[in-house]
Amino acid sequence: MMVGALLGIAGLIYIALGTLHAVFTLLDERNPRRLAPDDPAVFTAMQNSTMRLSRGATTMWQAWISFNLTHSLAAILIGTACLIVMAHLGLFVFSPWALFALAGVSALFALIGLRYWFGVPRAATLIATASLAAAWLLYT
Repeated sequence: MMVGALLGIAGLIYIALGTLHAVFTLLDERNPRRLAPDDPAVFTAMQNSTMRLSRGATTMWQAWISFNLTHSLAAILIGTACLIVMAHLGLFVFSPWALFALAGVSALFALIGLRYWFGVPRAATLIATASLAAAWLLYT
């Protein structure tokens, strides 16, 4: 019971973060003001600079949008995996490694968050990681 609740908490956190991040990214594509540079000169430079790897086919702004959208998708997928495991806890016997893998991926997100993110996503990811680690420990 407690393992399911912990999985649900972590899953909902990741789905909420990923969905909000995707919405902000899509809104910024037309009216940059959330996940966009504060300095207008940097924004203009991102729109006018291409990635060397793309040989002029992709601007830094396009790359920024795609990086944010794929990051959002990853968070939503982690959250969905948590909810799938939670929903099937009583139906199947899961290897503890499944929960360990979820906790491990979440821990990687948390480590990145500690270094590069700001308040809310950092704290939420730490809470999700603690929930998944506790779920794994209780399940083993």
